Amino acid sequence: MKLLFIGDIVGEPGRRAVKALVPVLRERHGLQFVIANGENSAGGSGISLNTAKEIFDAGVDVMTTGDHLWDNRDVTQLLPDEPRFLRPSNYPAGVPGRGAAVFRKDGLPPVGVLNLQGRTFMAAQLENPFAAAEAEVAKLRAETPVIFVDFHAEVTSEKIALGWLLDGKVSAVVGTHTHVQTADERILPQGTACLTDAGFTGGHGGVLGREWPPIVERFLRQTPQRFNVCETDVRLHGCVLDIDDETGRARSIERVSEVLK
Repeated sequence: MKLLFIGDIVGEPGRRAVKALVPVLRERHGLQFVIANGENSAGGSGISLNTAKEIFDAGVDVMTTGDHLWDNRDVTQLLPDEPRFLRPSNYPAGVPGRGAAVFRKDGLPPVGVLNLQGRTFMAAQLENPFAAAEAEVAKLRAETPVIFVDFHAEVTSEKIALGWLLDGKVSAVVGTHTHVQTADERILPQGTACLTDAGFTGGHGGVLGREWPPIVERFLRQTPQRFNVCETDVRLHGCVLDIDDETGRARSIERVSEVLK
């Protein structure tokens, strides 16, 4: 199976990049399944019903999220009503929505997707993602060996450690949240592909998807600023995985940094 994961989609430029570049990447790599983190897709923070529909219509099969999950009130409809929309699995019991699921497409093996959020230096102190991961992966493996994990976390050590915990149990552990693509892609000894951060999809001509002048001003003056979404140097960041259908082991992982021209 050839799978594309798209790093955090930021605002309209990010959505535009997904719409234009997913077909290009699908043809180039023979993609069969697409997952994207969409938590920043509505105005750069949160996700709305319209932006979710736009992303799904662009060819994304499953959408993951993170700490900006609650920034748009439309999420209260997406969580119970949209089966392709996941929230971090390590929220306390009783929170609407789900954090893991198995997805089926004609002609493909089932694909398990698990969304987790880290705890170190994160605003929301959720349940232990490592314990949640082991429990959820055990359930997913009862249905499929092909399992992708989006670990939305700040600290590189936390992401790398989860990769080692799940080596041989999932196909890939890929980090999101920092918006900076790392160059540490590898396949661990038992066949799990890892990348500390997939980067972000949107305008790279500023700071993490926002225009740079007000951010520089904030650092200089410590005064409130409005951080508008950056419109320049738009890129799609993520990674392409080649996964063995029968074993779930990753054959390869390749970073993607595709410029929207």
